[in-house]
Amino acid sequence: MIDRARRLAATLVPALLILLLATFAMRSAKAANLQISPVSISFKAAQTATGVTLQNFGDQPLHGQVRVFVWDQKDGADVLTPATDLVASPPIMEVAAGTTQTVRLVRRNGAAGPIEQSYRILIDEIPRADGAASGVAIQLQYSVPVFIAPLDAAAAPRLTWTLKKIDGAWHLEARNDGALHAQIGATLLRNAKGKEFQLGTGLLGYALPNRTRRWRLPEGAAALLGPAAGQVTVLTSVNAQAVQAAAGEE
Repeated sequence: MIDRARRLAATLVPALLILLLATFAMRSAKAANLQISPVSISFKAAQTATGVTLQNFGDQPLHGQVRVFVWDQKDGADVLTPATDLVASPPIMEVAAGTTQTVRLVRRNGAAGPIEQSYRILIDEIPRADGAASGVAIQLQYSVPVFIAPLDAAAAPRLTWTLKKIDGAWHLEARNDGALHAQIGATLLRNAKGKEFQLGTGLLGYALPNRTRRWRLPEGAAALLGPAAGQVTVLTSVNAQAVQAAAGEE
């Protein structure tokens, strides 16, 4: 009986792996069918409208909805609330196979302020109403940042970095006291003894103006920190510019 179970398992495991790989391939193919452009939107201070283009590379129509949110940060994390002063038209769409669809973004309140305004557009794939779908039915969501420039054309981010322990775990905190967002790229931590920890190799996230963004550090970073480690330096990129800054500790 045991030998029979083992032979059955030996037969099923490769088949299961093949099924999983096939499912992953279908997901990847479907995910590549829709392309969003641009992937980040910036309004000038006096600009009242712009657009985002959805292109369907697949052989089936895609149905979607567009939702607009005010993007804020509280307690070191992103917070989204429905927006009323920035609207998307059309909010519901069908993008035929091999075609493009432009969604207009319109500001209802065209007045810019002293600090950059931040939004997020969520573009969701909606299942077809008739239930017909080819391959695996997967609902995709795209999140596109939108920024409205402040009145001061010379506005810039101004970051202060801090390492702090919260609920027993170390966090890296970026406080932005400037009037413009900071897009934070690949980030490395280095202590006074030369030991390094790569926190991220791609986009780490954003620190919005007059806000704080926080990232929990993996346990492997703990060896870099503490009184014996000395000064910790943050090596990163901010808005595509290389930055090296000391991190305080709390």
